[in-house]
Amino acid sequence: MEIGTLIHRFSSCSSTNDLAREMAERGEPEGAVVLCEEQTAGRGTKGRTWFSAPNRGFYASVILRPRSPDLSFIPLLAGVAVVEAVERIFGLRAGLKWPNDVVWQGKKLGGILVESVLTGAEADFVILGIGLNLNHEAPDFPLDIRAIATSLRIILKKPVPLESLLSGLWKSLENWYRLLEEQGGPRILRGFELYSSIPIGTIVIIHTPASEIRGVYSGLDARGGLVLEVGGRKTSFYSAEIAAVAPE
Repeated sequence: MEIGTLIHRFSSCSSTNDLAREMAERGEPEGAVVLCEEQTAGRGTKGRTWFSAPNRGFYASVILRPRSPDLSFIPLLAGVAVVEAVERIFGLRAGLKWPNDVVWQGKKLGGILVESVLTGAEADFVILGIGLNLNHEAPDFPLDIRAIATSLRIILKKPVPLESLLSGLWKSLENWYRLLEEQGGPRILRGFELYSSIPIGTIVIIHTPASEIRGVYSGLDARGGLVLEVGGRKTSFYSAEIAAVAPE
């Protein structure tokens, strides 16, 4: 089944990822989507809350049953699919911040949350969650994120109909997912680097589970890990996030 052929719509749910996971465990097919107008307990990465204002954003999760053993490319391809669809539909070229943020001029426009259920080394299924700020106005965001979040409505200065996004996003996501299944990671990496908001050579600060590290952004490695040059030596990071672009 192609992504987006079957969509389960709800006015409200705790989390689209949780609901999609329950459906996947009951045998829901690959490509099925859970779409909610509101999340009461939406999640981001690192255990953070994803603010999900009612009828303001795009909150969806897709059930995937990938054949590819390397799941590290899924958040990357999802980000590429989102920014590609936004550019085609709205004429707006957003950017990507490794590993899972959609950004516009340094502010967060959307995010990706991938959760997998494994048997041994193989994935039984993967839940791909996508959140995108569509029609939020500045007062809709909580004070603690207002200065770092944005929406398509704020950027474009007009309301954005949800339905105008859907078909284009599903098509883009399907295309990039099939590329991963058929050709592996190199095309995904090139697509991500095309939309990367951080140019190679930029000094960045990353947070790892153990420490904060400052280095020169050197792109992605063959597995989709972040490559930093630190003290003249290049190192790949997988469980990390870019916290800031450092001043020169």
